[in-house]
Amino acid sequence: MKMNLPNKITIFRIIIAVIMIVLLLIPWYDLGVKFPEFLVNGSIINLKYIIAGVLFLIGSVSDFIDGYIARSRNMVTDFGKVADAIADKILVNGLLIILAYDRLIPVLIPVVIITRDIIVDSLKMISGSNGKVVAASKLGKLKTIFMMVGLTLVLFGNFPFVYLNVPIATILVLIATILSIISGCEYFFKIKVYLKQ
Repeated sequence: MKMNLPNKITIFRIIIAVIMIVLLLIPWYDLGVKFPEFLVNGSIINLKYIIAGVLFLIGSVSDFIDGYIARSRNMVTDFGKVADAIADKILVNGLLIILAYDRLIPVLIPVVIITRDIIVDSLKMISGSNGKVVAASKLGKLKTIFMMVGLTLVLFGNFPFVYLNVPIATILVLIATILSIISGCEYFFKIKVYLKQ
């Protein structure tokens, strides 16, 4: 199968996401590898997280690029839809679990986000089986923006807001979590008629 440009960008994002996850999961200290650490306004930022932040930022930007190209050039494919969903889950949900494990975000956040994704994906299957496709809501897109900006800031140690002593990174991720719940409920009400069937 010959892949178009958006699909190639999506595959690139999956690779970026896997590299980021592996980087954060490997017990570097036990292997004798110690990443440099930087002291920023009383907070220690490990180079490992900075590298992961750059990778996450690249992956996030590529998500918007491949989506824009696919829609504007009418290049949307079934493979692209599936691969895009996989890329997003690895990039965002995988990172959420690791950050919660490292105690950089509350553990409740990945629990809520992942549970919401499972429910919404199940609802999409139901609506799809009835020939009804519900487009992503504005709230869902807004949630994605807040989440990606928030997680990038978390990986960068809340820089530059760390100098203001304002936890903007955590606030943005919490807002994204709330928006994900609201958008999930919005999706449910749009297709509840098919649930009755």
